[in-house]
Amino acid sequence: MSDQPAQDTPGATLWGGRFSAGVNAALHQFQASLPFDARMWREDITASIAHARMLGATGILAEEEANGLIAGLQGLLTDWEPNGPAIDAQEDIHSAVEAALRERLGPLAGKLHTARSRNDQVATDFRLYLRRACDELDGRLREAQQAFIACAEVHFDAVMPGFTHLQHAQPVSTAHHLLAYVWMLSRDRERVADTRRRINRLPLGAAALAGTKFPIDRQLVAKELGFEAVLENSLDAVADRDFAVELIAALSLVMAHLSRVCEEIILWASQEFAWVELPEGYCTGSSIMPQKKNPDGAELIRGKSGRVFGHLLGLLTVLKGLPLAYNKDLQEDKEAAFDALDTTLACLQITAGMVRGLKFRPERMLEALAGDMSAATEIADYLAGKGMPFRQAHHVSGEIVRYAESRGMGLDGLTLEELQVFSPLIEADLLPLLPPQAVVAAKTSQGGTAPDRVREQLANARAIVAEPGNSAT
Repeated sequence: MSDQPAQDTPGATLWGGRFSAGVNAALHQFQASLPFDARMWREDITASIAHARMLGATGILAEEEANGLIAGLQGLLTDWEPNGPAIDAQEDIHSAVEAALRERLGPLAGKLHTARSRNDQVATDFRLYLRRACDELDGRLREAQQAFIACAEVHFDAVMPGFTHLQHAQPVSTAHHLLAYVWMLSRDRERVADTRRRINRLPLGAAALAGTKFPIDRQLVAKELGFEAVLENSLDAVADRDFAVELIAALSLVMAHLSRVCEEIILWASQEFAWVELPEGYCTGSSIMPQKKNPDGAELIRGKSGRVFGHLLGLLTVLKGLPLAYNKDLQEDKEAAFDALDTTLACLQITAGMVRGLKFRPERMLEALAGDMSAATEIADYLAGKGMPFRQAHHVSGEIVRYAESRGMGLDGLTLEELQVFSPLIEADLLPLLPPQAVVAAKTSQGGTAPDRVREQLANARAIVAEPGNSAT
């Protein structure tokens, strides 16, 4: 990397008039954002078309000048489809668009920047990009929800141990367990939709920081670009990136949810559990151990959650000490947001495919329940239903558990006579309540794991996922 000045030519930058020499070559490379902000080329051109149209409508530019700019920009849109411009020596996408427009239109291209700054321009492009990304995220979240619903439907009758503290707690329906993630993802969709509303406010017209003396019409630009409102304060419009922080925070919660289910899948697929068989397309093998079927997809998602969390902390740290208004530090916003978006979108896609291909082994899960103590709460509830205070019933049930453990058996191995030693309230009607399927069927409260309740939950989940943009209440 050279320490020599870059060979700058007139018009090669948007700001060169003040300088007598080019930017140091090392600094030019260091500050260039084109390698990552080039993805906003559509947004930059689209916003520029709206700006040019407004300049013509307000008389700031002559109508023929505005029309010429619009035609030139629309030509760039056509020429650059579908992959955008080639990466060149320009500083950023805004410079790249203006340079390409100058090649096409000559000096007229220089009038496009009237009444705007790169500060409000980049904030507008960024918001437009993230707004579109929110819509893509909602689609990917829906696909993941649909995968969990489909898997729950296939394994509706399977019963599995439910855990707290990674210890057997109470049996649950496998479908019920899978549907828990549908509701987590529904709240993720709510957060993304809520963030989208705050993203969807127009900064353009704030100029560098103080507004402009030109008689611009910000409402006209907002309407054309589909923004719900304009940002009221020009300093705020160019200086804050709270909307990007909020989106990365929402993405972090998505990744936390995906990481949790992937951790469970990794455990369930281990030989110690062997509750689920992973689809081969989402696993890899070992270079030395031929028998291995490694859950690499799930492991990578679990690992990549930390990457997204890191971007959240990184951008918060960038913002925390910045005086108003714009500072170059804010250039760090896009790499963080774009990588968090790309990572989360990819993880959602992999999760959806992997979950659709899961094959649970109901017999193995029932084996795990055999001989355990997860029906202990049923005994306590039974005694409470017979009039015993629950705290006393809990104590009696605990004594029964201790006795069963001392005999090396589960609760379902005890005889009625053995159970009656602990309370005369226990009768033969307790025994049918202790098998795992009976424990599951008994949980009939709203949101519970009983089959009828899970059917209701499935119907509600299907309805929520049916429409794009829908989310849980």
